[in-house]
Amino acid sequence: MRIGLLSDTHGYIDDKAVSFFQDCEEIWHAGDIGLNSVLDALSPICPVKAVFGNIDDKLTRLSCPEYLVMEREGLKILMIHIAGPFAKYYGNVRKLILEHKPGMLVCGHSHILKISYDQSFSLLYVNPGAYGIQGFHQVRTALRFEILNCAVKNMEIYEISRSL
Repeated sequence: MRIGLLSDTHGYIDDKAVSFFQDCEEIWHAGDIGLNSVLDALSPICPVKAVFGNIDDKLTRLSCPEYLVMEREGLKILMIHIAGPFAKYYGNVRKLILEHKPGMLVCGHSHILKISYDQSFSLLYVNPGAYGIQGFHQVRTALRFEILNCAVKNMEIYEISRSL
């Protein structure tokens, strides 16, 4: 299964992101969507799974959950916007990890791209960074990867200047 992943769009999406995700079977948005028009722009490509973030309004919070637990190709995934620092997760996230035992934790919020294996919880930590044009980041990032037989493969990083 081919997945596209982004976070922290803060209401901004462009044709470059739409093109990058064109061959995906599902797109995940890890919060701080900003405007539901972002999800509307992505949904014609393929199904979109999204969680709300701390800047999202009431409408987005009504249409997206705080977190998602899902399984794809035998891999259990936990997606939440704010997880806390790598391997030192906030209490609510630790509780969700212990309860659901995901093999992959997807989060956003930091605007910093980070992909790392957390041995203490036996999970792959994935933060796609920020795709929007608001924030301190200088490079907008998104990810594309495959999940096959319970494993993440062929991870691709998309980087583009924050300036328009």
